[in-house]
Amino acid sequence: MFITAATFTIPWFREDMLREFSKRADEVIVLGNEDDPKWKPYFQDLGVRYRTYPVSRNGLNPLHDIKTYRALKRILTEERPDKVLTNFVKANVYGCIAAHRLGIRDIYVMMGGLGSVFHGDDIKSRLTRLFVSAEYRASLKHAKRIFFQNDEDSQLLVSLGAVKDEQVIRINGSGVNLEQFRHEPLPDQISFIFIGRLVRGKGVLDYLDAARIVKSKHPEVRFDLVGPYDTNPTGLKPEDIQPYIDDGTVVYYGEQKDVRPFLKNASVFVLPSYYGEGTPKSALEALATGRPLIVADAVGCREVVRDGGNGFLVPPQSPEAIVRVMNRLLEEHELIERTGWSSRRMAEEVFDVRAVNETVCRTMGI
Repeated sequence: MFITAATFTIPWFREDMLREFSKRADEVIVLGNEDDPKWKPYFQDLGVRYRTYPVSRNGLNPLHDIKTYRALKRILTEERPDKVLTNFVKANVYGCIAAHRLGIRDIYVMMGGLGSVFHGDDIKSRLTRLFVSAEYRASLKHAKRIFFQNDEDSQLLVSLGAVKDEQVIRINGSGVNLEQFRHEPLPDQISFIFIGRLVRGKGVLDYLDAARIVKSKHPEVRFDLVGPYDTNPTGLKPEDIQPYIDDGTVVYYGEQKDVRPFLKNASVFVLPSYYGEGTPKSALEALATGRPLIVADAVGCREVVRDGGNGFLVPPQSPEAIVRVMNRLLEEHELIERTGWSSRRMAEEVFDVRAVNETVCRTMGI
């Protein structure tokens, strides 16, 4: 059983993993938060069964969490899975505890990025961090192994006493499907793109501010923005983005189920996230497409760039540093092609989804 608190992320992050599970296991059940009729045929196509349970991904109401725990315990009692894999905070915490109390021994946890809760310095983040750290100390001890996408996150949770060294398994992000995301020739006109949820900590406004500066001197350069608004407390609102659309700085395409055409039409991928990423999937897809990256030198993001090799690291929250790299690429066109080929090689050598899934399956004994 794979338990998630965000069903909508599966097509982007976990589809290949579930397909591999369905090849190897007698039965695979996905337990998610969205009770939408569209999901059942989607999961049937993957060869897995889908059920729902109540969970508030970002909520802090303890009554809601009690409801979540009771629902998980009931469903686990009904299904009695041999192995449980959880993903996202609420699923990790209450899934681990419920499975352990029912005597399920093969419990595994898939950690994404720890996010702003663990890497933010504001009062709300610090208070939430204390609460989530306590929850993790109570729950993660029941997991056989915990998959981490970068070393900094695992070291942080070890230092907080929530995880033991012997539980840690390092994987290279969620991987990227190299058959779906192929190397594409660069477009004739240089352009930049940001793909991701419109959350403040992902550096969206840093990208837009840099784009506005560059656009003032190079009006011919196109800047694209792709991604959904988010319910996260740090999510941006339409009124935050609209001024950049109105003055012609950026073209906003909203949420897209298939980002490949947008990557194909872009020259350079930009993600100045200081959010506390695991390993950003959008960056892996840009690597596989053969695009150089400009990313913040922050947790998770630095995993995908060898500075000067397949892209460039910039200080977090520094539009000026992004502008300097963009101007350099506009002046040295050949640098885009060279670093783009390095990106594709890195995707093949490090982030192939088949290798990631093999590590997960071998660890879980599937």
